[in-house]
Amino acid sequence: MGTTRVDGRLVRGDQTRRAVLRAAVDIASVDGLEGLSIGRLAKELQISKSGLFAHFGSKEELQLATVRAARAIYARAVVEPAYAVPPGVGRVWALSESWLDYSRRRVFPGGCFFAKTSHEFGARPGGVRDYLAEVNGEWMALVEQVVAEAVELGELDADPAHLAFELNAFYDSANLASLLRDDHDTIYGQARTAIRARLQSAAPAGTPLPW
Repeated sequence: MGTTRVDGRLVRGDQTRRAVLRAAVDIASVDGLEGLSIGRLAKELQISKSGLFAHFGSKEELQLATVRAARAIYARAVVEPAYAVPPGVGRVWALSESWLDYSRRRVFPGGCFFAKTSHEFGARPGGVRDYLAEVNGEWMALVEQVVAEAVELGELDADPAHLAFELNAFYDSANLASLLRDDHDTIYGQARTAIRARLQSAAPAGTPLPW
């Protein structure tokens, strides 16, 4: 019976932590990581401050846990769909499509979580900034690797690091414009057109393209 009670508490604790972090990533995507507080989350989720403090211990740990949770959500929304497509220019296109879809359907209500929080913490030394930089480096390395696979297969002729940088710039530009303007069909359509044109320009003649 004692084991059952302990297991029940662990399950409830895990459920509470997940609920807190889901609320936290949504808040941070709109108001930034500085917009998080134990008090605000306790009020929104109708749980005790002491219970929340026991889960996180400090505001910085809450912020770091929120970034980790956002990273997992981002991977499911953006990376996993692209990796369901075989390596090559098709995967590069799929990654772009899944990123634009992630931004457009507001997986995070404030648009791209990492665009928001990276601007917020980019000039602030500390653990949160360091972790955001690590996640950004991981993301850019992934985009570069996806492009490099297509280059190795002869489906693109480009410097992988340069093309990865350009593609990410298209993604970020579309996300920002979508936050400032309501004409999302135009914004995301322009982004897709720009990405398609860039990939076409890098594809050797006769390469089958995925659109």
